[in-house]
Amino acid sequence: MKENSEQILVSRLLQKEEAAWKELFEAYSGGLAYVCSRYIIDQDHVNDVLQNSFIKMFRSIDSFEYRGNGSLKAWISKIAVNESLKHIRQNADFKIMNDEVDIPDIGSEEEPDLEEISQLEIMQMIRTLPDGYRTVFNLFVFEEKSHREIAGILGIAENSSASQFHRAKSMLARKIKEYKMSKTAQYE
Repeated sequence: MKENSEQILVSRLLQKEEAAWKELFEAYSGGLAYVCSRYIIDQDHVNDVLQNSFIKMFRSIDSFEYRGNGSLKAWISKIAVNESLKHIRQNADFKIMNDEVDIPDIGSEEEPDLEEISQLEIMQMIRTLPDGYRTVFNLFVFEEKSHREIAGILGIAENSSASQFHRAKSMLARKIKEYKMSKTAQYE
């Protein structure tokens, strides 16, 4: 969205113009659903969180401050992430993985080569990580939160966040290696 058109949309949203809200939904709901699905696997729950996100946007639009092109997208994305995290915290099945789970560590020299793997395939692999690993990984990588911030958000110890991230990364590297080996085997 161009800066001028985004600014105009914001002004229309602030006036609670119904057509502007529909326009916002049409322009951003797909991307926000993708953001929510990084944290939440079940599609029905993603839809619920997305709906709650738009309700939250509507109720708090008066607190939004336009700061230039992209600020609206950043604001609504943050709401979608926060609503996803709220859903996770309220979900009784969510738990941070126990650190005793035996996952082999990978050294930095073994970082996986991501060439020839699509972003979609990598995102699918991330979605298969256990809830705790996936949540910490997403917050650290995509939301650029520190382990201290993640610990505060999830109510866990800072070293647990770092451990969860390390183990998520190891698990993901193993999944990537297995994927590449299976692709290589297909062509032999």
